[in-house]
Amino acid sequence: MSLRVLVTGASRGIGLEYARQWLDSGARVFGLARDPEASAELMALASDHPGRIVPVRCDVADDDSVAAARRRVGEETDGLEVLINNAGIGGSHQGLESLDMDRVRRTFEVNAIGPLRVARAFLDLLRAGERPRRIVNMTSLMGSIDDNRSGGAYAYRLSKAALNMATRSMAIDLAGDGIVAVALHPGWVQTDMGGASARTPVDEAVRSLVRTIGALDMDRSGGFYGS
Repeated sequence: MSLRVLVTGASRGIGLEYARQWLDSGARVFGLARDPEASAELMALASDHPGRIVPVRCDVADDDSVAAARRRVGEETDGLEVLINNAGIGGSHQGLESLDMDRVRRTFEVNAIGPLRVARAFLDLLRAGERPRRIVNMTSLMGSIDDNRSGGAYAYRLSKAALNMATRSMAIDLAGDGIVAVALHPGWVQTDMGGASARTPVDEAVRSLVRTIGALDMDRSGGFYGS
């Protein structure tokens, strides 16, 4: 059976490249995005690989949207082996006194609560998948308390720190199901969020991430790993 992979935020950047590289490896991909039809590249992949990649509308910050996505994916498969929580938004570098609290809440909703919402909705499909089953939460060194040397970026840092803690709890809670949960840091990548001056091209970063995911086992569950 082909590996079945679900990727959120699949319309561009790292999520789109994940979809492309998993397809190249022979996997079947479910590419979730807020507006899949608006991504010419995602729709081109669907056209070039009919039936092997399924674009699915999903806003990870909305309960109803995630539930609808779960129903749609369930029409196509009875199990998943890999779930990649990649959808996320960046945060501005506002100082403490100038913080936009609505922006903080929105960033937290998407980056921290969104992966919880998606993991919970698709957990039954992961449990039904072939071993090993893996939940991959895309994080950032900016969520590391020890690595914080520059301050600021409150919204983004808080959201990723919370995601790291959620990952650890998932790893503990799902150990009995044989489901691995990890946080992966891709590095500074040339995406819309990372900018053109970033060190690593998207395809190179994702190639390394895919290798890391392929090597995951229960002994590494709950960890924070770079690409």
